[in-house]
Amino acid sequence: MLDAAGIPARLVPLATAGDAGAGATPAGPAGRKGSFVGEIVRALLAGDIDVAVHSAKDLPAEDPPGVVIAAVPERADPLDVLVTRDGSLPDGAVVGTSSLRRRTQVVRWRPDVRVEDLRGNVDTRLRRLDEGVVDGLVLAAAGIARLGLRLAYAEPLELERMLPAPGQGALAVQVRGDDPAALRATDAFDHPASRTAFETEREIVRSLGADCALPLGAYAEVLGERVRVRALVADGRGSAASADVTEAGGAAAAAAAAAALLAGGAGPMLAAARGSS
Repeated sequence: MLDAAGIPARLVPLATAGDAGAGATPAGPAGRKGSFVGEIVRALLAGDIDVAVHSAKDLPAEDPPGVVIAAVPERADPLDVLVTRDGSLPDGAVVGTSSLRRRTQVVRWRPDVRVEDLRGNVDTRLRRLDEGVVDGLVLAAAGIARLGLRLAYAEPLELERMLPAPGQGALAVQVRGDDPAALRATDAFDHPASRTAFETEREIVRSLGADCALPLGAYAEVLGERVRVRALVADGRGSAASADVTEAGGAAAAAAAAAALLAGGAGPMLAAARGSS
């Protein structure tokens, strides 16, 4: 991004504990993602790098001291896709995912399938699909596109079937808060509507005390001066709390969505998910 804008930049490779494998990181998806994010942030604070680019859905609800999100570029496709070998997912098929959010939503619209834990990077998961270990995968459309993959059978899952993770499809550009040069260099990449959507979804996570490993789906859409939020917390056993609200501004929409989820019983479901993760 910086090179394209005429700003000299150098890519700094960072090997994190997450790259070394799940065994080197805290247990669970949140632990692995936290390891990736945490080590990159430490490099930023140490001055080893001046700009960090994250998948927004992997970030915690609060920024670490000394770090700010300088830009949220225009959001890519926020949807998930169902990837299969031949375009079909028969009764009793096995769907692989390590995401509790995806697991609990898959069984809402396909109660006949079996969802099994499947970890690894995208290439590993696609190999398991080809080998017949699973019959389907649920992957982020933006991740597939950024890897340049062309998959023969990838069915977009509309919001009615699968609400994405908060921040899914967006990038978050972090810099040190006391680095005016980096702030100026990255400011031009900020896309106001994408930032509003990201901050709205992040505020829902913050209000619920959730994290990226819990079964929360949320999608915010900027509609002129108003913001619409659709959100869901499900337990995978038939219980769910949902919200579909439109308010004047992201903060109001996030507050209304969080209130609706809590009123629908999201608190106990999230607490149970924390206890089992």
